[in-house]
Amino acid sequence: DRKCRPLAFVLTAGQAADSPQFIPVLTKLRVRGPVGRPRTRPDAVAGDKAYSSRGNRAHLRRRGIKAVIPEKKDQASNRKKKGSRGGRPVSHDAALYKERNTVERLINKLKAWRGIATRYDKTPDSYLAGLHLRASMIWIKDLTRTTD
Repeated sequence: DRKCRPLAFVLTAGQAADSPQFIPVLTKLRVRGPVGRPRTRPDAVAGDKAYSSRGNRAHLRRRGIKAVIPEKKDQASNRKKKGSRGGRPVSHDAALYKERNTVERLINKLKAWRGIATRYDKTPDSYLAGLHLRASMIWIKDLTRTTD
């Protein structure tokens, strides 16, 4: 989220790319507010150019989620080559995109634990347990922070 707190994890092989896991992470997303059932649809999702695929954008459009993902240069040139059949240019909120660094900051917070950064754990289950433990520590620290 915007406060550098983790919301969902999907564990993959180390050499796997991030983009195919975009939709599985969104399906695991559950955010509980003060009342009512958990929200499964965020207002907007920010990502870098690696997540700029037709499948990801179509999924977000179907669910009514604003995509804050810039278009790759090769995708833009292919679209322009097609002329009017290429569709409309992709737009994204530049101000909201500037906050995408919260993801990178969260990864740094998670990797503050040496076991997570170097992946000492032998099994995926123990590594995922470490991720959940570290995530709960981040949440607890944020929730108990006093505002002055």
